[in-house]
Amino acid sequence: MNENPSANRSWMCLICGFIYEESKGMPDEGIAPGTSWEDVPMNWACPECGARKDDFEMVAL
Repeated sequence: MNENPSANRSWMCLICGFIYEESKGMPDEGIAPGTSWEDVPMNWACPECGARKDDFEMVAL
């Protein structure tokens, strides 16, 4: 099984600091583990503060 190397990226909400990790996804919200940030729906919002995808920035953890 080949893992997608980009599935290790993390994105941080600039409003509240919530971290979306591509490798973990958000199964409770219907986003499977390994889902790239680009594939997260545009209408998705931060589960902590409601910020939009535009308010997230890729971070190195």
